[in-house]
Amino acid sequence: MASAPMVKTQAPGYYRMMLGQFEVTALSDGTLALPVDQALHQPPAKTVQALAKSFLAAPLETSFNSYLINTGDKLVLVDTGAGALFGPTLGQLLANLKAAGYEPAQVDEIYITHMHPDHIGGLGAGNRVFPNAVVYADQRDARYWLSKTSMAQARADQQSYSTNAMAALGPYADAGKLHTFDGDTKLANGIRAVANYGHTPGHTTYVVESQGQKLVLIGDLLHVAAVQFDDPSVTIAFDTDSRAAPARRTAVLADAAKQGYLSGGAHLAFPGLGHVRASGKGYRYLPVNYTVPAQGAAAK
Repeated sequence: MASAPMVKTQAPGYYRMMLGQFEVTALSDGTLALPVDQALHQPPAKTVQALAKSFLAAPLETSFNSYLINTGDKLVLVDTGAGALFGPTLGQLLANLKAAGYEPAQVDEIYITHMHPDHIGGLGAGNRVFPNAVVYADQRDARYWLSKTSMAQARADQQSYSTNAMAALGPYADAGKLHTFDGDTKLANGIRAVANYGHTPGHTTYVVESQGQKLVLIGDLLHVAAVQFDDPSVTIAFDTDSRAAPARRTAVLADAAKQGYLSGGAHLAFPGLGHVRASGKGYRYLPVNYTVPAQGAAAK
């Protein structure tokens, strides 16, 4: 008698919690093995050693997360995943959005942390996957990534980023549904953009608040938890400005540790939600406790 065959599939990639009166749903776009020992700006052996302390190895299977916020007035999506730009292990956001009980046409607004392809690819290429959504992004990223002049001046390894950004955002711009803002800006009831430039020229974090509870979505301020919480000064090859990026990371982690609010990271292990504590000269990340919230109940 043969044993049952291996299924080799994962459960639907969403995690739901309440933040005050807001419903927050973390959506997985999938995972991708990244050679972080080569990408981080420190000796590869040091990265491998730090990963081993967390029972990890390089290449590191890295989460790609987005966040859906239902305020009761609006349905807001923060970042859209990679779409078809990074191969079959990513591009799962749309399926997981539907598994979570929502349809793309229900999304009212999309807030972009920055215009790297793994954050905007899910918008579509030549079509609007989210037909009713208005897309918001900092004007500095729009100028940098949507300009042919800037593309010509960009590093060779990042020139394709502009091509992908133009393809993803062009249909929204043509329909009058791409809006830019300038730095710190209130965008919706309980949601505001905060400038944290460095990873890209217009990299933005989003602060979500309801009934005294707070969640800060940090985007790509941090990529490798096993390394950069202990030492926030370590930068990565994807940073546009490797001097500004660690300063912004350190400031945000220090504030999160001091204030005790929730943080959500695009590349923290799914669902990428947790708290930050000071630990020696660095920080420690404490993932959220898994819960199944009662309907309408706020997270404790």
